[in-house]
Amino acid sequence: MIMPYPKGHKDKVRGLIIASAAKAFRTNGVRDISVPAVMKGAGLTHGGFYSYFKSKNQLIAESCKVAVDETIEVLTKVADEAAGESKIDAVIDYYLSPVHRDHSEIGCIFPAISGEMMYLSREVREEVTVQLERIIDFISQTANIGKSAGNALFGLMLGTIVLARSVSDPALSDSLLDSGRQHARNILLSSRGRISPDGGI
Repeated sequence: MIMPYPKGHKDKVRGLIIASAAKAFRTNGVRDISVPAVMKGAGLTHGGFYSYFKSKNQLIAESCKVAVDETIEVLTKVADEAAGESKIDAVIDYYLSPVHRDHSEIGCIFPAISGEMMYLSREVREEVTVQLERIIDFISQTANIGKSAGNALFGLMLGTIVLARSVSDPALSDSLLDSGRQHARNILLSSRGRISPDGGI
């Protein structure tokens, strides 16, 4: 006699698959990560995947949302714990830190996937757009700046972390992070009419 699964089993397994996918996508992007690799990361065989998701695209879209949920949760905690500095300064320092650079598997998903989105399905791109808007809104609200400045600030932060992870020279990588933090603050000051984005008065 086959015993039935306990209540909530399917949701639990589905959560394991999404967690495995989010970790893999944060680290290596989405195009080169296969469904079998995701299932293996969740401790499952790949044959059961379609019992939980209709396609890899659905998994990408849902994993992106979960990853952004987690990033906003972390950045909110960083902002709330800020001492002696503004909330947005603490967020900038965390996002453009060696820790975030060196641990992509638990970091923001956008540095890994943003360069791939143009090649993916409309379904995935629409969900990624929604999630990008969420994190930009979070940055804008935390900094108390307008949407345009928020776009520029997150764009700089995102580009900086991508470059810092890309280079082989540790000193250059650290320098990119330092410059990114400086010019992120200049964007904030510029949005308040105090300094230009290139650092001039």
